[in-house]
Amino acid sequence: MDLLDESLRFRHDIHWSVFMVDEKDSRLASAGPIRGVILDYGEVLCSRPSPEALAEMAGIFGIGEDKFLPIYRSSRNPYDRGDFTGHDYWLEFARRAGVRIHTHQIESLRRMDVQMWSNINQEMTEWLARIHSGGIKTAILSNMQTDMAAHVRKNFAWLSHVDHQIFSCEVRAIKPDPAIYHHSLSMVKTAPSETLFVDDREENIHAARAAGIHGIVFESLAQLRTDLQQLGFPILPGSGVDGNSHIDR
Repeated sequence: MDLLDESLRFRHDIHWSVFMVDEKDSRLASAGPIRGVILDYGEVLCSRPSPEALAEMAGIFGIGEDKFLPIYRSSRNPYDRGDFTGHDYWLEFARRAGVRIHTHQIESLRRMDVQMWSNINQEMTEWLARIHSGGIKTAILSNMQTDMAAHVRKNFAWLSHVDHQIFSCEVRAIKPDPAIYHHSLSMVKTAPSETLFVDDREENIHAARAAGIHGIVFESLAQLRTDLQQLGFPILPGSGVDGNSHIDR
């Protein structure tokens, strides 16, 4: 499903509503029952790539991290949106880096790119499982390229606790495009006011709030617990004892 046309419909709304976001304390004021939780993947359900992993990838191009990282960050959105295959993405990356690479190097880069985003945050996936067991609808909403999406589905057993997997490469839209939030709500089938989104990027949370979704910027497990308590959410990460054992869907 291509959401690019749908995004135009909501772009005007987000342009105005993003400026109406209240301060953090009022944003996290106790809400009504949360019946759907949507989680980002990168740097929420998994850890950020290590400096060693980034250096190894940069080494394939014969460049330093100071040159590798700006290209990686600036080129990622089209890849995550599904505009490139893995092979073509790394060819384009090499062109921008001013080097030539061979097919076997491209295959290594694709494999390493997946591996460095596969260090799972066990406490977060355990929390996800308890949310799901508590009767709350769950989803992943991630800017994710095709190699990574295939790897996640093939290798992660905890995905059984996720009702809906919304990957940018498949819906052809990326956060913070407002269309992807409306698509996520249509999948989870909860009202925005009944839905919580957790992401590590402030701009993605702003866009979610503009769609009426409760949002928490993920910084650490301890911070997430505090913000969830302020929101009145009964199932907390890092603890087996919750304020409520079950919430109806």
